[in-house]
Amino acid sequence: MAASALAIASTAPALAGPRLWRCAMQMTTLSNTPLIRSATADDAARIGAIARAAFAKYVPRIGREPSPMVADFDAEIAARRIVVIETAGKVSGYMIAWPEADAYLIDNNVDPACQGEGLGRRLMEYAAAEADRLRLRALRLYTNVLMIENLSMYAHLGFVETHRATTAKGFNVVYMRRSLPGDEQ
Repeated sequence: MAASALAIASTAPALAGPRLWRCAMQMTTLSNTPLIRSATADDAARIGAIARAAFAKYVPRIGREPSPMVADFDAEIAARRIVVIETAGKVSGYMIAWPEADAYLIDNNVDPACQGEGLGRRLMEYAAAEADRLRLRALRLYTNVLMIENLSMYAHLGFVETHRATTAKGFNVVYMRRSLPGDEQ
């Protein structure tokens, strides 16, 4: 084991608990830098597993599986709309994103075992860079109105609520937007 991994091995469980410890070990045993890359068909099952793990806690609150738990990840990958974030060669999160006329729409999720490690923030930074590359001045997303933890987290990341609506599938959602530098709105 590398010296840096050994140092973390002696302190991480006491400091971070078992969930964060597993992700920290993944990040340090092979590389300290997570990798963001385009998803491939081989990633679909892992992406689905992350979605199910990340959203399972909301099923009792919402009364049914949220959209990400039943998404067609194969189709999203085929459309080249998904990137994944890897730590130590393992997919630890993903982002579905696509450009629209006024903003870059995003939906990102991180394996609950790796939450709190900054991977979601890295995906957001990636989205902002992609929006800039495409000359779009904002990021947009939506979340279920009952996922109050998400509303708080997104507000902390600079997103503001624009409106609420009911989707065609009957979900009550909150639409949010984060202006990027150069946005006149």
